[in-house]
Amino acid sequence: MKVGIIGSGTMGSGIAQVAATAGCMVSLYDTNQMALDKAKASLEKILNRLIEKGRIDNNEKNRIQNNIKYVDSLKELSDSNLTIEAIIENLEIKQKVFSELETYVAEDCIIASNTSSLSIASIASSLESPERCIGIHFFNPAPLMKLVEVIPAIQTSNEVIQKTVKIIKDWKKTVAVAKDTPGFIVNRVARPFYGEALRIFEEGIADFSTIDNAIKNQGGFRMGPFELMDFIGNDVNYTVTETVYNAFYQDPRYKPSFTQQRLSEAGYLGRKSGKGFYDYKVIPTEQGTSDEESHANNETFQKEIFERILVMLINEAADALFWNIASAEDIDTAMTKGVNYPKGLLAWADEKGIDWCVNAMDNLYNEYHEDRYRCSPLLRKMNRENKNFFS
Repeated sequence: MKVGIIGSGTMGSGIAQVAATAGCMVSLYDTNQMALDKAKASLEKILNRLIEKGRIDNNEKNRIQNNIKYVDSLKELSDSNLTIEAIIENLEIKQKVFSELETYVAEDCIIASNTSSLSIASIASSLESPERCIGIHFFNPAPLMKLVEVIPAIQTSNEVIQKTVKIIKDWKKTVAVAKDTPGFIVNRVARPFYGEALRIFEEGIADFSTIDNAIKNQGGFRMGPFELMDFIGNDVNYTVTETVYNAFYQDPRYKPSFTQQRLSEAGYLGRKSGKGFYDYKVIPTEQGTSDEESHANNETFQKEIFERILVMLINEAADALFWNIASAEDIDTAMTKGVNYPKGLLAWADEKGIDWCVNAMDNLYNEYHEDRYRCSPLLRKMNRENKNFFS
């Protein structure tokens, strides 16, 4: 199978590695020769590291490298069976690239976008044959993360959906099929992980490190929300939040935070800039305010913080199911395989009890009287009928 990848940045290079490892002949395209050279050098380092760890041998390294060619013309993708675009999150630029690409590739070539938040229908509309367009959303780093969201547009043919799902499964990835709505599954359901943590901070309830510790100690998450935002990049995370917020017609549930906006404007982007919510030029133990130190190891206080964020996540997952964004199984798979949540949120809801979820949401709403804290109709219905997500 021949695969064309558009964009040789971290994501495009990672997808190229995945496809090449699966035995596909890959053409990695970029207009910038320096970017292509960097991608090639980066792959060399990654494969050498895998050899050092005993994951692959030299023969496997050579096979993967020989399966990838680096090209600087879209015409070089003309013989592709599948093309995946992984460039800047700008609709007009993507549409322009897709429109040009379609003039080169065969009629049966699947044209896919790796967008994390833009409308697949809008991207597909730039094509003469929009039924061949689909979303294939990998997570970073693509070679390591198991989940791939497959997002059909309303124009996408059933044949293209079936072919795409089979291809991605053949690449040894876990597929979650999602409806073409803002944020798909993961970037929609995960918003409260960041947004509610920021809200708790802005209310003065706890500082960054206390909230992060509560999430890790009480919930078993590998990283707290502020650590993760710094890892992702505050500019990237804020932009996704803003995109989802605007795409949902300013639904207060997805409202961005002024705190994160100001950090982004100041250039405090997180690890990549050396400073974000945390200062990475100082010893981690020196961070945090002394006023909160007494709370840091207070289990009750940590539990309150964790459960507030957890119920908001559960509520969002339940609403995604209510609106038929994906199946319950795919929603939980997406969160465990896509962002390494310790449990599926709907399974977590069953464990905590649907009545607990409804009461916790109603308590928040009664406290704030904000639509942000409205309880999902699905949770209410399930509570009345005494049902679980996974019976």
